Amino acid sequence: MTSGFDRYFQIAPCFRDEDARADRSPGEFYQLDMEMAFAGQEDVFAIMEDVLPPVFAKYGTYSTASKAPFKRIPYLEAMDRYGSDKPDLRIDLEVTDATQVMDGCGFGPFEGQTVKAVVVSGFDKTRKQIDALCADVEVQTAQKAFWFRLDENGEFVGGISKFLQERKAAVIEALGLKPGDFVGLTAGKKLTAQKTAGVLRKLLGALCPNHMKQNCYEFCWIVDFPMYEIGEESGELEFCHNPFSMPQGGMKALCEQEPLSILAYQYDLVCNGVELSSGAVRNHDPEIMIKAFELVGLGEEDVKAKFPAMYNAFCYGAPPHAGIAPGVDRMVMLMAGEDSIREIIPFPMNKTAQDLMMGAPAAVEQKQLDEVHIQIVMPEEK
Repeated sequence: MTSGFDRYFQIAPCFRDEDARADRSPGEFYQLDMEMAFAGQEDVFAIMEDVLPPVFAKYGTYSTASKAPFKRIPYLEAMDRYGSDKPDLRIDLEVTDATQVMDGCGFGPFEGQTVKAVVVSGFDKTRKQIDALCADVEVQTAQKAFWFRLDENGEFVGGISKFLQERKAAVIEALGLKPGDFVGLTAGKKLTAQKTAGVLRKLLGALCPNHMKQNCYEFCWIVDFPMYEIGEESGELEFCHNPFSMPQGGMKALCEQEPLSILAYQYDLVCNGVELSSGAVRNHDPEIMIKAFELVGLGEEDVKAKFPAMYNAFCYGAPPHAGIAPGVDRMVMLMAGEDSIREIIPFPMNKTAQDLMMGAPAAVEQKQLDEVHIQIVMPEEK
């Protein structure tokens, strides 16, 4: 964009040091990378909504895909309603806040914590299946899930029901319960309770086909990500998502708003609970960039030292620009109807990024290392 291109796209091989998981191959992946000058968020959305539905409809396992415009969900709303910033909209279940109605009920794990609930109608699963569900939640989140039911006679049964008998009417009203409903519950600090409830919601959707659409692709945009957050480990102000995104409100927002209230022009494209892509309106103004970094304790000299190429280029005058880069591997995985990205990669690597079929990575001669000024230092044995 800085050199004068008004737009571009490329299929780019990318190398990133990230942990392997079902929708991420370790180390290496491919992106359909695209960017446009003098463009904003709406321009990017219009392009993607024009390109993706017909591709998925033609080549996907399922013939039905969301029509444009895709649903837009602010990040904070996504966490509140779905417990995830990549919600699977095929599932019609939502997360409800139960903190107030559960306060003081006498159940220890709820005391002083945020409590979230997922209500499921028509739930006909056995106690064994419920125990397995709660065990799966704990395996995936390291947090416990709790439950109770409102039986056909209007009585609370099972799980933690004995703690709720004296406030039955209030709980029924707060959660909108009907006879036969099952209620799954999570507790903890707000974000922990939300994320655990998000995993519970996803598992309940898979367990209850009547609450999950089949054979379709449901796209949505997650928008309005916070620019900053308080780091869980550091306890200090940190960038939430992408430090090079343009803050909504520009310099005025950085100077006048409380940092945690500042939103960014950042967006994720999600399909069937898989994050297909992240994108942003770029922070092309070096003065705004420096101010954004100052709020997290990095000054102008730090920005120049850490990002010299970008900083210098933008000082020559970069146009406003925005872009996005959907993951090609993930798109193929979804279109093939697979749950793991390993199923669509010809030579998948293991969790330590080794390709056993090709014997990679292989040994490198010292002469080759010297040419690129790389030194291999082995960790000391204890």
